[in-house]
Amino acid sequence: MIMDLRGIRYFVQIAELGSITRAAQHLRVAQPALSRHIHALEQELGVPLLVRLPRGVRLTTAGRQFLDHCQRILRELGRAQDGLRSGGGAAQGRVIIGVSPTTGPLLLPGVVERMRRQCPQISLKVVDGFSNQLHDWLQAGRADVAVLTNPVHSRVVKVTPLISEPVVVFAKATTRVGRRFFTAAELARTPVVSTEAIRIIADEQLQRHKARVNVEAEIDSVEAIRRLVLRGTSMALMPVSTFHEDVGSGKLSASPIADASIHRILTLGQQADRRPSAAVDEVAQIMAAEVQALAEEGVFSLPGHPHKTARTPRLKKTRNQEQA
Repeated sequence: MIMDLRGIRYFVQIAELGSITRAAQHLRVAQPALSRHIHALEQELGVPLLVRLPRGVRLTTAGRQFLDHCQRILRELGRAQDGLRSGGGAAQGRVIIGVSPTTGPLLLPGVVERMRRQCPQISLKVVDGFSNQLHDWLQAGRADVAVLTNPVHSRVVKVTPLISEPVVVFAKATTRVGRRFFTAAELARTPVVSTEAIRIIADEQLQRHKARVNVEAEIDSVEAIRRLVLRGTSMALMPVSTFHEDVGSGKLSASPIADASIHRILTLGQQADRRPSAAVDEVAQIMAAEVQALAEEGVFSLPGHPHKTARTPRLKKTRNQEQA
């Protein structure tokens, strides 16, 4: 067998960086040596893995399939090493966490600070995607733990509910449309911008009121939505935590839907059929603790409402909601 762990590591590094030259610099290995390892892998597998381009490389279809297997092999090896090393000491190793565009900016600063204090031996990689993508990455072993929104019940992904938060209407605080609340009927008549994911959640929860969100634009860039609202160009329908700081500073107002409990549920997802390493356990606890701390600060509550600590919300069995 020509294939060995060194060759697998080299291939993964080249694939992730998209360049043999950059991989050689990162690994501190001569570029011709890397090329020989890739050629040996291709010879053994009988298929090309990379397409050489004028600037960098591109994975073939076989290369993408092989990359998934190689990443899984290296993750399993890392977990095994982590388990052996942490048997008599502090947790260590590499943990991949997944966050969405709305939860990442909220959680990551505190999570990184807590990890620096509590478990500096653990290295972190963060992947960003919507909840349905994160669910798939957990299932495929491409993420160790992720924050999911309104997930379906699954045999392959175990979820731990963290908190439920209201979805509200944001507006520029100085505009005349600022108001204490909206009704479901008023929301259906009011043009708003939102992400596709939040629009789906709201529409499903508004069904009992025979109403739908009046979305003038679906925008998956949270920062773009924020800028539109700050300019007074649009109002936005988003979870209350998304622009919590802008509401606190008086730049934006946040109005609940008075007669409809539109909310999203944040959960912590992990693979159900795999015992997590000590490092993954440590990171999961840190993420849950950060959600708890933010809840106690009122980040998930409307201004003037009692702060809600993290609780166990009810999960609904619907795939469409698994995207925010």
